[in-house]
Amino acid sequence: MAKSKVAIIRTSARTVLEDYHRAMNLAGYQDVIAKDADTGLKINISWHFFYPGSSTVPWQLEGVIGAMKKDGYSPDLIHGCHNRTVVIDAHLGERENKQVDVINAHGLRNVHLYEGEEWIHIKDAVGDLTKKFVCLNDVYPKGFSIPKRFIGENIIHLPTIKTHIFTTTTGAMKNAFGGLLNEHRHWTHPVIHETLVDLLMIQKKIHRGVFAVMDGTFVGDGPGPRCMIPHVKNVILASEDQVAIDAVAAKLMGFDPLGDLKFVRIAHDLGLGCGDVRDIEIVGDVDALNENWHFDGPFKKMTFASKNQHRIYWGPLKKPVEWSLKTWLAPWAYVASVTYHDMFWYPRYAKEKMQPVLESEWGRLFANWGKVKADERGYPDVGEASPELIRIGMKHFMEGLRLVGMAVAESPEIKARKRTSDGYFANRG
Repeated sequence: MAKSKVAIIRTSARTVLEDYHRAMNLAGYQDVIAKDADTGLKINISWHFFYPGSSTVPWQLEGVIGAMKKDGYSPDLIHGCHNRTVVIDAHLGERENKQVDVINAHGLRNVHLYEGEEWIHIKDAVGDLTKKFVCLNDVYPKGFSIPKRFIGENIIHLPTIKTHIFTTTTGAMKNAFGGLLNEHRHWTHPVIHETLVDLLMIQKKIHRGVFAVMDGTFVGDGPGPRCMIPHVKNVILASEDQVAIDAVAAKLMGFDPLGDLKFVRIAHDLGLGCGDVRDIEIVGDVDALNENWHFDGPFKKMTFASKNQHRIYWGPLKKPVEWSLKTWLAPWAYVASVTYHDMFWYPRYAKEKMQPVLESEWGRLFANWGKVKADERGYPDVGEASPELIRIGMKHFMEGLRLVGMAVAESPEIKARKRTSDGYFANRG
């Protein structure tokens, strides 16, 4: 069995496009991502507002698309891929994070999985593999659905290096979460580590090839994937092995992958990838692996919201409250999340947290995206910093109100009751 390989590359704005191409090829992506199959670029939007370290950055998307085109992949067989959640507006997110600008500049298709795409029952998609699931059969006794288009497609995950209040860190394995579970994903939170392992099994079964390219230009520490302390770290990771790339990212952050990350340990023990960094072949700027960023992690300084999420899923509120999240009452939690994060935390704390990194070359590159010109290697001139990246004031407040309404209107519980109501009145008519 071939040894798992992870590429790690030090980068700068001046060389970032070249560096993405180098990282992907050092990690052997052309051996994994077939050129005659459709390839979905699974874009990460952890917050619809721009927040450094939280979501796929435009130079990450640009670097991957540019590398693929340079290596002979047809743009007709590459598309952007988005999921939806009831608390994240993917359309707003792809605009605010400037991802759609990159997709449109290259003339690629842009697929939103919850809009007009066919979903197929998991047993029809993977057959007897369901018998090997660690937890999903218990969470969804009647099964669940996955996008039919994923079967036979390549997938390239585009996460960022950051911490997460449920999984300690989040990266390649967690990036599949939104795209592979169609509704009621929050039901899996009490067994989130086991869920990520089951989703990796599914990916290995349905996809032609699976690869991950992780950005570490902006990274995030603290109660992620939203309310973090952003840092600039100037690295890029790439790998076919989703377990290995998450393990390497965790080591950089200062965690023990097998000791601190349950999802990595379970996947490693089941042979789904390598979570022991000592057994992973590191290529590229190998000395970068010696860095230790000494992250505090997500649990040391939790927000009001993250503390209560933990109380609901694993603490004293589990019995009296968690049941409501599996009933028509569930939208209360979506409204609470959007209200806290979008209407309170972001306008109150984002400027303070973001400002130090917005002065960096990456902050300036993001601020001037679409205005500065790239050469073959990257961006020799990133322009000036801009305070306009931080959204506050009445416009932000009105956007927050819209998002609260969206959280209710788009909730599966409300939609299910509406379908039942419509069916009742149609039958009576």
